[in-house]
Amino acid sequence: MNKTINFRSEIILLIIIIFGFYIEGCANKGNNTNKVNSVNAIPIKVETIKKKDFQIKRDFTGTLEGEEQANIVAKIQEKITAIRVRVGERVKPGDIILTLDKAGASSQYYQAKASLDNATQNLDRMKALYGEGAIAKQMLDGAQTAYDISKANFYAAKSVVELESPISGIVTSIDGNLGDLTLPGRVIATVASIEKMKIVFSVNEIEQPNFAVGQSAEIFSELRQDLVQKGKISQVSKSADIQSRSFEVKAIFSNTNDRWFKPGMFCRVNIQMNSKKGALVIPNNAIVIQENRKGVYVIENSRATFRAIETGSTNGALTEILNGLKEGETIATIGMNNLKEGSKVSVSGI
Repeated sequence: MNKTINFRSEIILLIIIIFGFYIEGCANKGNNTNKVNSVNAIPIKVETIKKKDFQIKRDFTGTLEGEEQANIVAKIQEKITAIRVRVGERVKPGDIILTLDKAGASSQYYQAKASLDNATQNLDRMKALYGEGAIAKQMLDGAQTAYDISKANFYAAKSVVELESPISGIVTSIDGNLGDLTLPGRVIATVASIEKMKIVFSVNEIEQPNFAVGQSAEIFSELRQDLVQKGKISQVSKSADIQSRSFEVKAIFSNTNDRWFKPGMFCRVNIQMNSKKGALVIPNNAIVIQENRKGVYVIENSRATFRAIETGSTNGALTEILNGLKEGETIATIGMNNLKEGSKVSVSGI
């Protein structure tokens, strides 16, 4: 009897053990399936498309000039015989910046001076004779005309050897030394009014209609990014440069009290462009190029689908969507480069 009971107990224990192994095997099979699914799914980060107020700002690089700026340019090839000012010195219109050799081969200074002296003496004689009634008015008029021509020739000859400042301002550069030979057309000095400055930059034909006189601008240098001066666009070119096919834009701004901004510096200008209310926008990093088509991966039911899009304006971080997407759809913003049409995805915290 006891042997029969022990035999039955062993049979029941064996059945329990076998059933346990079966349950464990099923569980392991399910776990392996989940692991396979988890491995096949590509982790991504997503964002739901919403309409937002869209501020468009653009950065450009430009060159600084004084509000008023004059380049002193040599017109003849002669030696520099005197430099009358120093960089940083304030000058007014008519002040001589530097002098060229008046006796040089290209100079007509002394010839023009001699002609003027002669014409002056002749005019004085004719005036005396006319006062005595010894000559006709026609002869006096002829002497006066000869004097006027000689005077004009002298001042023209003088202007090419005594280079003057045409404006009030600060001498910002002198590119020459005593004895240097100038070349026609070469800038050898610059005078600028730097209480206010201009930044000059170029835009392409697509961007040009977005600029208008009075638009706000922020100007800063890479050397002093903490120093930002506010200004306004003062000029927008209506015709493109023949060579670059770009349009010139100028913005004016106040210099700092210590006149930190100088003519010739390269600076950046941030322009507040259009402001759009309720624009459909997406992050720039969500956009991918596939077969020369611009698009995004739309996520639905844990699957990725490529969707071609038409874009509008951008501010460097966000891009306006004109066609191809609608509000409320979910798109991949990180991990898109690992996706292809129909890819299984899992949204993670990457």
